[in-house]
Amino acid sequence: MANSYEKAGVNLEAGYEVVRRIKQHVASTARKGTMGNIGAFGGMFDLAELGYKEPVLVSSTDGVGTKLKIAFAMDKHDTVGIDVVAMCVNDVLAHGAEPLYFLDYVALGHNVPEKVEAIVKGVADGCRQAGCMLVGGETAEMPGMYARDEYDLAGAATGVVEKSKLIDGHKVKVGDLLVGIASSGVHANGFSLVRKIVADGRHHYSERVPEFGGKKLGEVLLTPTKIYVKPVMAVVNYCDVHGMAHVTGGGFDENIPRFLQEGQGLEISEGTWEIPMVFQMLEKWGGVPHREMFNIFNMGIGMVLALDSSEAQQAIEILASHGEKATVIGKVTDKPGLNLILR
Repeated sequence: MANSYEKAGVNLEAGYEVVRRIKQHVASTARKGTMGNIGAFGGMFDLAELGYKEPVLVSSTDGVGTKLKIAFAMDKHDTVGIDVVAMCVNDVLAHGAEPLYFLDYVALGHNVPEKVEAIVKGVADGCRQAGCMLVGGETAEMPGMYARDEYDLAGAATGVVEKSKLIDGHKVKVGDLLVGIASSGVHANGFSLVRKIVADGRHHYSERVPEFGGKKLGEVLLTPTKIYVKPVMAVVNYCDVHGMAHVTGGGFDENIPRFLQEGQGLEISEGTWEIPMVFQMLEKWGGVPHREMFNIFNMGIGMVLALDSSEAQQAIEILASHGEKATVIGKVTDKPGLNLILR
């Protein structure tokens, strides 16, 4: 027993208990290529088992951001792990890469093993949805850095794609159609504004919202980010996807133009998809200009695929067969910039 360390606020025994608790959740994410066990100094993965000829590794790292503040307020910690996986694997997916493995990082003011288990269970849930292995991570108890009941959560994902199938936008051409895939809600971006809107309006996360069937506001806002890996990979394996964007912080303006070539632009028409009630509510409560909403939030579109017009409908049908709602929301043009046609 490290008594001196415990007096400084760090409980090593709690750390050991966390490892015991999360082993079953980590094991549930095993996939082809898995090597080693939790507890080693590094996570291992055997890429040779997958049979790629010219493998290109694609990596991404991200966190959950201030959405965690709502998890603290609701004392609900079993879904933010899905968010952190989603934020990383959807970025990797945007290049046509299959996510292989994930690592998480949890930093806490005080180590409560049950809480850490709930967080990591969410991470494991997200990894299973994405088909990737949780190969390792770190739990750091940091009294004085974080409040006793608060924590931060981040992670990193690595995926692989055959070099000849890498999606980097070089195939995008004028006339390509944009297929937008529905989001599950706010996902994990824009929550500094969300929290300000809630606070300024004197709303409470525990209040029940009639528009959401009486659900608590906090529960609606904690709806986890959608993980698009399996349905989108089904499209990639059947259609020639020219470009792809994960709509995160910066909304439409920042993210969708990323796959464009020099001299190209976008035309997107509002009304070609359904904007979820949560965004309508935030816009009204916060008095946010309608156009600005698209520069902050995903507004109901979590991923965008650019395809030849002859393949767009096929992509939509494949996505529908996987339970995803998708529509043509616009096209690639020869006029640089984003032309968002509002209703």
